[in-house]
Amino acid sequence: MEKNSQGLEQRPKVGIGVLIFNDKNEVLLGLRQNAHGAGEWHAPGGHVEFGETIFETAKREAKEEADLDIDQCELISVADEMRYIKTHGKHYVNLGILAKYIGGKPRAMEPEKCREWQWFLLDNLPEPLYEGTQLTIKNYKDKKIYQPNT
Repeated sequence: MEKNSQGLEQRPKVGIGVLIFNDKNEVLLGLRQNAHGAGEWHAPGGHVEFGETIFETAKREAKEEADLDIDQCELISVADEMRYIKTHGKHYVNLGILAKYIGGKPRAMEPEKCREWQWFLLDNLPEPLYEGTQLTIKNYKDKKIYQPNT
């Protein structure tokens, strides 16, 4: 196992991404900035905090990032997010969550991290997509929880 600059073993982190659809069957995506994946479109999400369930994380992140209220969370994807290992030293196990949109109007609550939020049809998604979001959408469309990232 590789070691980081302090000589500690490097381990993947756990992140979640939340697919939220509106009543027009459009998915919410935000434009990342000032972080790995800058310039890429992503679903709301973030790190699972210690002592927090993945569904609690999904609800917290949707509110913190986009000021949306969600409910009825369901695990729909597990993915190996490895695109950013060489460029940013980031390796994640990404959990994709499907959630019911129950309220709020999307707005950039963390403008230093996300420039804007927009709704998109699944057959007309912007590019480039953030890797975790891309993998979650692929698994959702293919109706598979996990597919090896080959």
